[in-house]
Amino acid sequence: MKTIRSAVLCLVVLLLTAPMLRAQDFAKYRNFSLGTNLAAILKHTDQRLPDVKATHDGSVLFQELTWHPANGIGVSSRSENVDELVFSFYKGELYKMVVTYDRASTEGFTADDMVKLISAKYGRATSVAVEIDAGANEPYTMREKPVASWEDSQYSLNLLRSSYSNGFGLVIYSKRVAAEADAALAQVVKVDEQAAPQKAIERQKKEADAIELTRQKNQKSFRP
Repeated sequence: MKTIRSAVLCLVVLLLTAPMLRAQDFAKYRNFSLGTNLAAILKHTDQRLPDVKATHDGSVLFQELTWHPANGIGVSSRSENVDELVFSFYKGELYKMVVTYDRASTEGFTADDMVKLISAKYGRATSVAVEIDAGANEPYTMREKPVASWEDSQYSLNLLRSSYSNGFGLVIYSKRVAAEADAALAQVVKVDEQAAPQKAIERQKKEADAIELTRQKNQKSFRP
């Protein structure tokens, strides 16, 4: 009897905590999970390799895929409230997703509305930003304002609101991989900056050679 009571108690605890565990899976957005490889994302979104672009000077370390779910086929695509989903990869691994919601689908929503809707899936927000009315003191360069965040030791999910359109979006990323990617990108930028003067000289020479070639060609064909 004692064993049965213990088993029932464990079952009740599991039933109570399972929704919470699912709600706090910050690595997942719908059917997409951070850590997935590029090939799997291409297959799931029905995209092709040419749709993937290198985000920094042709480097295969940093790749990006932009997907518009509403452009798909079927009822689910036509009723989709996500306007755009940008997948960012580092060494072929998905480490960041940027979701932009369709403005018509969120029209009239307040920040509190969106926090409640996101919390229904991911649990209570870790932090909520104080909403400040836009005014003359707000920096013009601030394109997106933080609304709320959900995070654990590995992942971070952030709700943002556009300062220009008032539309909402999510940024979901792996803290570990994002840190590695940022460090690698800083190194790539450093190398590019060091090579920039020589590249500029080579570009100018190439342009000058092209002009000289055109000049010589025109000299031969010109008739006064």
